[in-house]
Amino acid sequence: MPPEAPAAASPRFLDARWIHLAMLNYEVDPDILTPRVPAGTQLDAWQGRAFVSMVGFQFLDTRVFGVPVPFHRDFDEVNLRFYVRRAAAEGVRRGVVFVKEIVPRRAIAAVARGLYNENYVALPMRHRDELADPERASIAYEWRHRGRWDRLGVSIEGPSFLPDESSEEAFITEHYWGYAAQRDGGTLEYRVEHPRWRVWRAVRTDFDCDVAALYGAEFREALARPPCSAFLAEGSQVRVLRGRRLAARDDVSRPVFAPIPGVRAARPLARRSAPADPFLAYSADPKPASTPESP
Repeated sequence: MPPEAPAAASPRFLDARWIHLAMLNYEVDPDILTPRVPAGTQLDAWQGRAFVSMVGFQFLDTRVFGVPVPFHRDFDEVNLRFYVRRAAAEGVRRGVVFVKEIVPRRAIAAVARGLYNENYVALPMRHRDELADPERASIAYEWRHRGRWDRLGVSIEGPSFLPDESSEEAFITEHYWGYAAQRDGGTLEYRVEHPRWRVWRAVRTDFDCDVAALYGAEFREALARPPCSAFLAEGSQVRVLRGRRLAARDDVSRPVFAPIPGVRAARPLARRSAPADPFLAYSADPKPASTPESP
């Protein structure tokens, strides 16, 4: 269930509604993920298995520092993510790490890269929402990459339900922290606040993407298989708090609690130059990357 807020909570960065999260989940060899694990965290696992998830969803009524930004309030996102954990004073913090995030506007991507060093890219996007149609009950997210439309979608049946806290659905949806490796080898931690989500199990999935070109050849085999599970989460109002650097005592190359068999703790990345001013990048591009084609 959602954790209690830390005593000294960070100020908010972003408020939005996230809705209709299509989630396709794949078991993956932990050795593929280990080099990407931010320092001070460790791969998280469900029943001893490491997962990556392809996730497509909609941002609605987005506000940055409490202010709605014209032309940047409603948009789609598709991301590939995996799961980590870290020990803190109040207990274990379970979080996500993004391999890559796709949005339709360059300004959004620039701010996320600048503030969090997240691997955002801007591509034309569109979605087809037929969840209200009882004959179809499906949703699909698409993005244009290298001259073709890639897609991610699910079809659902039956009523929604609140996942049991020991279930795979709960493991996937109930990670309330984000972790991002920084250019100097450190780690940024940020809190993501939302209630537990109801979900619908998917009866059909659709995923068509040049995985090697977009995410790297190391993910091609895992994402070519049928997903281990797939579902649609209803979503909710979400708040993302400002990130903070892990303290030096936390940001170290050692396990933070009992390691998962065969999974190594992360080592700090090589030091690189600091990012450019994200707000200069944001103000320079108020328009979409390109005009998405009509569905």
